[in-house]
Amino acid sequence: MILASGSPRRRELLAAEGLVFRVERPDIEERPWPGEMPSSYALRLSFEKAEEVGERVRDPDAVVIAADTIVVKGREILEKPADEDHAADMLRMLSDGWHDVITGLCVRHQRNGRWIAFGDAVRTGVLFRPLSDREIMDYIATGEPMDKAGAYAIQGGAAGMVAETAGSWTNVVGLPMERLREVLAGIRSSQP
Repeated sequence: MILASGSPRRRELLAAEGLVFRVERPDIEERPWPGEMPSSYALRLSFEKAEEVGERVRDPDAVVIAADTIVVKGREILEKPADEDHAADMLRMLSDGWHDVITGLCVRHQRNGRWIAFGDAVRTGVLFRPLSDREIMDYIATGEPMDKAGAYAIQGGAAGMVAETAGSWTNVVGLPMERLREVLAGIRSSQP
């Protein structure tokens, strides 16, 4: 298995599952197309990551796992913040309300000499409790928000900001393990 991601959180989730894999960082441009819906954007990026890594590695036995996670408030996509002010703006926007975390998941493998890719966009609702400016600034001072979609890590310092989730918790971390297990089981059952 190849994880087409540089995310340490995705590596941790796969390792916790007991899977043996290696990491190959994808090299693609991550920018939504004009008018592209958030689910379509996350799914497209996961396919592009899986394809780029699969073509570069060229291992016919490889199962390539790729994902892209975004945070969505309304129709606005909140990716990684550009700077601390941007992170603060995102966290203020998320404070005291629901938002969605969408992970595009793509698993690419060969069957009968042909590449097959399965993809899905997994959505989890997240409710933040009201956050004070002091809490937001203290959290940003930890540095944790700076490389996270939506400027937070549910498994880290933002755990106390979350009042409720609706759906897969691992999806919010960055890889919907429940869905990935289903896909991998399907691949195993289809092999001779």
